[in-house]
Amino acid sequence: MSKLKSKILVVDDNAGIRSALNILLSMRFAEVELIATPNVLMDTMRRFNPDAVLLDMNFETDINTGNEGLFWLSEMKRDFPEVEVVLFTAYADIALAVEGMKRGAFDFVVKPWDNAKLLGILEEACKKRKKAAPQAPNATPTMQWGESEAMKQLRQQVERIAPTDVTVLITGENGTGKDVLANEIHRLSMRSHKPMVSVDMGAVTETLFESEMFGHVKGAFTDAHADHIGKFEQADGTTLFLDEVGNIPLSQQAKLLRVIQNRTITRVGDTKSIPIDIRLVCASNMDLAAMVKEGRFREDLYYRINTMPLHLPPLRERKDEIVSLSELFVKQYAEKYHRQAKGLSPEARRLLKRCRWSGNIRELQGCIEKAVIYSETELIRAEDIQIRASELMEENPVKSAETLEKAEEQVIRAALKKHNGNLTLVAKALGISRPTLYKRLKDYGI
Repeated sequence: MSKLKSKILVVDDNAGIRSALNILLSMRFAEVELIATPNVLMDTMRRFNPDAVLLDMNFETDINTGNEGLFWLSEMKRDFPEVEVVLFTAYADIALAVEGMKRGAFDFVVKPWDNAKLLGILEEACKKRKKAAPQAPNATPTMQWGESEAMKQLRQQVERIAPTDVTVLITGENGTGKDVLANEIHRLSMRSHKPMVSVDMGAVTETLFESEMFGHVKGAFTDAHADHIGKFEQADGTTLFLDEVGNIPLSQQAKLLRVIQNRTITRVGDTKSIPIDIRLVCASNMDLAAMVKEGRFREDLYYRINTMPLHLPPLRERKDEIVSLSELFVKQYAEKYHRQAKGLSPEARRLLKRCRWSGNIRELQGCIEKAVIYSETELIRAEDIQIRASELMEENPVKSAETLEKAEEQVIRAALKKHNGNLTLVAKALGISRPTLYKRLKDYGI
């Protein structure tokens, strides 16, 4: 087999491992460089210019948290975003390796490694580097409507109001997809030719509220070294989405109300009024009507933004969407993480539909993301899915408690198998304490 015209950099403080990898990798790749410490990593990256890096996750003799690997991964992705990084980890650090993939790592390899698998992953990493091109911006998530009566009615409402400029307030629990619904309203509107401007109001501090929302002029305050265009002005001609609007400080609500009513803004430090043409969509997981009664949200602002209320039901009331959403996430993360997963096994589908999903779509998305990373088959299996036993519901409410206990036992057994009996990892995966796990093991005779 001919060598690939690629360069591999290995970072590992174990001399024996470096020696073995030098022999193995030199047989397949044109150039291989090995270093024992990440202290010279960035200089080596600039000099050697590798196509892929095999990065150990632990370097300190007495510290094996994996945080060293995550730190150096972030450093490399910041300065050399085009270089693919493969994490080298012990079995116990797999969860950290998964976190590393979320931060940009190409893949991870568990020690002791399989030669063929290690070579295959590095080859794929190098191929991706060779084909690297400017990344397109993240695609806008697609609204999944489902077949429930509530979602059918919601879809009809959205299709009627989207082409208008009516102000909309979307309510619903955390993770239900309020931002996705806002994007759908914008997509169907007359303003869709321009990108929607989104603001997480929970992330806007009270001291910077006016500057962030309305802008400021040079010299308006310390560090105001140039004019700054606020979110309202940025959204001129398009849709402005204010997410978690209940987080707006009471002291700033009157200023926001004035701008919404007058459709003009004045930048901080200026006296000139600037007209704005926006379509306003707001969202909140809070009970704004109750906040009005408690004096924590202005009544006049509430009625101004609540012209057209839309409510997104929690995922537990949209059971028919769980499988379709899951398959959408499987495809998305299989492409992102270069996995072979193409769908869900029947057992996995049944398990997903039996979960309460207290965190709604966001929780489901995170669950599928981890399952895709862990899975080594084309169909995601039930044992690949990490669901807390306490989140499981009976398939049929009239079934006995014995059925629910049996399901819990199966989940625990699957977790034990997946983590090779490591009770610490099993308890963490199930979201329960070790004492609780010990009790369950005793109860089920495991």
